[in-house]
This record gives sequence, structure tokens and C-alpha cells, in this order.
Amino acid sequence: MATTRQKIIVIGAGIGGLSAAIRLATAGMQVTMIEAQGYPGGKMRSLGSVAGPIDAGPTVLTLRAVFDDLFAEAGERLEDHLTLVPQPRLARHWWLDGGRLDLFTDSGQSGAAIAEFAGLKAEAEFHAFNRQSAQLYKAFKAPILQAMRPDIAGVAVNALRTPAIWQALLPQRSLAKHLSGSFSDPRLRQLFGRYSTYVGGAPDLSPAVLALIWQAEAQGVWAVKGGMHQLARALAELAMRLGVTIRYGTSALRILRQAGRVTEVVLSDGRAMKCDAVVFNGDPAALLAGLLGNGAQQALKPIAAHPRSLSAWVWSFAATPAPFDLVHHNVFFASDPAREFGAIRQGRMPDEATLYVCAQDRSGPDFAPSGAERFEIIMNAPAKTTLSPHEVSECRSKTFPQLAKFGLTFSAPPSDQALMTPQGFAGLFPGSQGALYGRSPHSLMASFQRPGARTKVQGLYLAGGGAHPGAGVPMAALSGKHAAEAIQIDLTSDASWPRTVMRGGMSMVSRLTGRARSR
Repeated sequence: MATTRQKIIVIGAGIGGLSAAIRLATAGMQVTMIEAQGYPGGKMRSLGSVAGPIDAGPTVLTLRAVFDDLFAEAGERLEDHLTLVPQPRLARHWWLDGGRLDLFTDSGQSGAAIAEFAGLKAEAEFHAFNRQSAQLYKAFKAPILQAMRPDIAGVAVNALRTPAIWQALLPQRSLAKHLSGSFSDPRLRQLFGRYSTYVGGAPDLSPAVLALIWQAEAQGVWAVKGGMHQLARALAELAMRLGVTIRYGTSALRILRQAGRVTEVVLSDGRAMKCDAVVFNGDPAALLAGLLGNGAQQALKPIAAHPRSLSAWVWSFAATPAPFDLVHHNVFFASDPAREFGAIRQGRMPDEATLYVCAQDRSGPDFAPSGAERFEIIMNAPAKTTLSPHEVSECRSKTFPQLAKFGLTFSAPPSDQALMTPQGFAGLFPGSQGALYGRSPHSLMASFQRPGARTKVQGLYLAGGGAHPGAGVPMAALSGKHAAEAIQIDLTSDASWPRTVMRGGMSMVSRLTGRARSR
């Protein structure tokens, strides 16, 4: 009997979309990917420079096993497509009081460095925090990160088995408050509080459970030779070898549905493509705003995408630094985190900001400075859609003079074109309102309110940092996995058992699959 391959359209070639496309193509489906830009990767962007392509988005790879699994799904090995450089030193941290602290993937090394930095009591506090955050990560891994939808009952069961993490799960306990009870030294509270910004949150408003983010780095960090954008290129090339068609420079204008189900996607060139399912790898807020038509506007509840997360000001440039002991990851802390995040909450740039500096070329032990190097500098910011005339010059005056206080200067200041603003992100990622991480993480239930792979519109699925399990490169890849799995379950079920319009009847639950849809 002849069969027709099911047609899937993936809107957006970010990491979530690429992950979904690879898995769907491996399952034998006909996949077409639509990407408005001329390159893959979404926020994993790069810019040209005299020193070569500069990363203008994520800078390192964590949770490598997620990508090993993705390549293995396609019968490939990640190391055959990319050169990964392990980073035993996670980051170098600097304070204006002269303090400097390196942290490592080896907890013993980190403890010894902390003892030298802040004393033996601080070392003991670190080891206690490290153990507790590892337990938090273990409790959340299966029911949250690896599950297609967050399983609050699974979290509860794991929590009951691990009394040590109960304090971090209290409803009104912020990450900042949790760290105040974990570390005596305010500099260490500031350092570990910064991990909330990885998912677009402020430490005093984010839940204490975000302490587990530390474990994503503690388990290992890798730089990608040539820059992180090489990961996106490798995934796009793998997808095409599997038969995925990628149409760059093409936007999706509308998602059409008939009888409540997605049937077509109208493209910017006027063509309409029929499909059996759509994976939307964009900000879920774009659907709520009606940017893909009325057919998709009812796919989510507003709480799935609002309130919005933080954004950032990002400099990407090549220059020769004055002699300075930089490593790949460097963090230069502001004097007062309360004032810094207070200003951001008020929608303005802090008077003194913490600055993250990625020295892209310093990722390997054989680095020898010779001329211009590639740098990415990130300052946390409120999400915005409009740019006032003075904001670019204000950002410049609050970036480079602040670094100069620590002794870090550059041969020539970058041009204004080297700066990406929150407003620029708003234009680049429609519907995002300038937010970089989707929904805000500022509540204990934020993880459970973020949308899952399935939406209320039949045949429309989500992937990307705005969907479950959340922001970050490996999380986006997992969201693509969840979307692909949901599509395979749903389309197989639809093909095997025609839908009927019948009221009543009896629902039989399988002992093996519970309430999952039958294959």
C-alpha cells in the first residue's frame, strides 16, 4: 500500500527548530524549514571582523550530552562535525576592591580557590551549596528538563526524598535570599546570584530553585573552535543531509487552519505550503500578538509568555587589549547588585553595571596574543522596543570606562555598529519585545507556566527558549526534542484512529503509557 510522507514545516532555524527538524527527518518525515535570516542559529549569531567571525550570542556549550544524543539520533558523532575545547576554568571573576576568583569544573579546585579568596568558612559554605544545588538539579532533571511537559508531581516526589532541598523550594524564597543563607561573603552571594540572569531573571526576584543553574556549568563547559555559531552551521548541514529543505531569507506570514487544525503556512513570497504539522521556533509572544494570523493567536494563554524576561546590551568587536590577565570567560562585578537590578526593574540602564567579557580567542591553552582579538561584552538590560537618542552613547560610557577601572582597555573603541540593543533584538525576533529569554522566571511556578511543545491549536507545536524547558542552548535543543516526540505521537495516533464526533463513551487508560496518546 502506498504511503505519503507527512509534511512538517519548521518556522525558524534556531537551535530548537534545528533539533526538531533533525529528529523529524530521522523519523522519515518530509521537513521544510523557513528562516527569515540568511543564516541558521537564531540568537546564536555572529558578526564579521578583521579577526574573523565574532560570536554575538551564546559563548559556550554546556550539558554536552544533549547534543551528543542529537547527533547520535541521526547516526552521527558530534566530534566528527565540531571541535570542542573543554574549559576546566569556568570563569574569572573580578571586583573593584581588588578581589579576583577563578572557578573550575573540579569542585575541589573551586573550593581551594575560594578558601584563598575568602577563607576556610567560605570554602565550607561553597561545598555545602554545591552539594545542595547538585541535589536540586537531580530532583528537577527527569520531571522538568527531560519531560515533554513539566511534571509537578514528579518534582514533589523527588523533593520528599531529598529533605536537603526543601528550603530552596519555599514559595517566597528568592535566589538572593537563599544565597544570603548560604554564603557569608557578599561577593560570593553576588557571584552565584548572577546565574539567574542566564534565564533572564534578577536574583532578588527569581526563585531559589534557580541555584541549580550553577550545576549546568559545574558539569562541564566547552568552547567551540571557530565560535559557537559553528554549532548552528553543523546542525543545519546535518539537517540538510537528512533531507531537510531550508529556505533562508523567507518569512512565515500566517499559519492557516481548517476545522481547528493547522493546514497551511503562507510565506513572505506569497506561496502557501500545505502541511500536517508546524513547529514554531520563535518567541511564543509572537503568536499571542497575532503576528502569524488569527489561526495561531488562540494557541496559548497570555500567562505562557508574559511577563517578559530581561534583555541585554551586547558589544561584538575585534580589538587589541592592553596587557591584562583575561581568560575565555570574565565577569567584572558592579559594586552594588541591589542598585544594579533596581535600575533595570525601573526600565533604565544601571549607573554601574556588571559586565561579562568573553575573550573568544582565549579558549585554548595554546593561545598567544598577536594583534586584534575577538570580544563579546554583555550588560544586562530591561526589555524595550524603542531606542532613545542618547542610549547608545550612555551604554558606551557605562561599559568601557567601567572596565578601565579594573585596568582593562582596548586599542580602539568599537563603532556604534558593534552594539546590539534590546530594541535591536525586538526587531530581529518579532514579538519578543526585546526580551531575550521569553517569559520571565520571576516566580516559583514560572517553569510550569511556560508553554510546552503542544499548543491549543491542533497541529501547532513550539520549540525554542521561550518554550519548555526554557532558555539556554541545551534547553532549546531539548525543546526541539519534545516537539518532535509530540508530533510523532500525535500524527501516528491521527493516522491510525480517525477522529469521531461522539459524546460520552469510556476512557481507558493504559497501564504502560498512562494518559499519553495511543500510537
